[in-house]
Amino acid sequence: MSPMQITMLGECLERQGGIVSVEKLIIEEATSDIQIKHITTLPNGSAVHKILVFLQAIVELFWSLLNRKADLIHIHLSDRGSAFRHSITTLISWVFQKPVIIHAHSADFHLFYSKLPQGLKQWLSWSFCKCTRFIVLSDSWKKFYVENLGLKSEQVIVLPNPVKIPAQIPQRLDSKQVFFLFLGRIGQRKGAFDLIQAFASISPDQQSRAKLTMAGDGDGEQARSLIQTLNLTDYITILDWVDQEKRDELLAKANVFVLPSYNEGLPMALLEAMSWGLAVITTPVGGIPEIVTQDQNGLLVNPGDIQQLSEAMQSLIADDNLRTFLGSNARVRVKHLDIKDYLASLKHIYASVIGLEQQLKFQ
Repeated sequence: MSPMQITMLGECLERQGGIVSVEKLIIEEATSDIQIKHITTLPNGSAVHKILVFLQAIVELFWSLLNRKADLIHIHLSDRGSAFRHSITTLISWVFQKPVIIHAHSADFHLFYSKLPQGLKQWLSWSFCKCTRFIVLSDSWKKFYVENLGLKSEQVIVLPNPVKIPAQIPQRLDSKQVFFLFLGRIGQRKGAFDLIQAFASISPDQQSRAKLTMAGDGDGEQARSLIQTLNLTDYITILDWVDQEKRDELLAKANVFVLPSYNEGLPMALLEAMSWGLAVITTPVGGIPEIVTQDQNGLLVNPGDIQQLSEAMQSLIADDNLRTFLGSNARVRVKHLDIKDYLASLKHIYASVIGLEQQLKFQ
């Protein structure tokens, strides 16, 4: 049996962020019965360069469709420009009667969509409803897309993000200093500045037993300025975006992962931290409450509630047993999201879509 030929459209694999992490995991871990051709629709660089690369992507997509080099098209979707770019790629694939899977990752699609004029809402709804299947990261996101874009319930499949589970993790018993870790874009949406303010609210005695490292792109200089203003330079370190090796090194050293976001899809950094057996403090937004249960495998705080966030951090500084308990349960909770199981599910979706399309041709 020949391998399934998948044409995947998405961000450049050199970019940073959760979508690229998912793309790379799928491509790197794909088995021999799936062959993936990746077409970049969004590179790094200037606006002009991005337009030229997207036009090149359209040409590559046409070539793939004209030469019947794809069994299906797998599109990784975000919001804003991504939504409009992929309304075009979806319609091109639909015109060629090629099955299309749209894979929605955005944390802010609901906010972006709510601000659009009615005509643009109708355009996105009409074009995305042409897809064969629409993958979302959680039940809450399925409800949103069905209710707002008019997708049929059976069209939408919930498939949480994958994670590569480390075989061995460190024993984190009796830590004299509690290492808090934040990974992600440093900015307001991820609650990065709230986290710095929350650390400032910790009592001096507990601050002396804690440190915080924040790694990511975004507003690093603004974060450094706030840290200096609050006299926290001895306790908080800001790093730029880190590669996979450095990320794993940080996860191995950390005791607690903190992500106090205002909006999320299902953050890869959170899943990775849970797979490393870290206690997590996060917010009940997007798909997070379907993975993190209060006091069982993590602590949930309300977005923007700096006092609540500070109290959660203090409770984990004070209680070594609680950190161990939450971290152990967190690792168990994400085991079913291991990339091997994920790829088996994705392969099943691919096969069912291809089979479905083949059946329709004979009706």
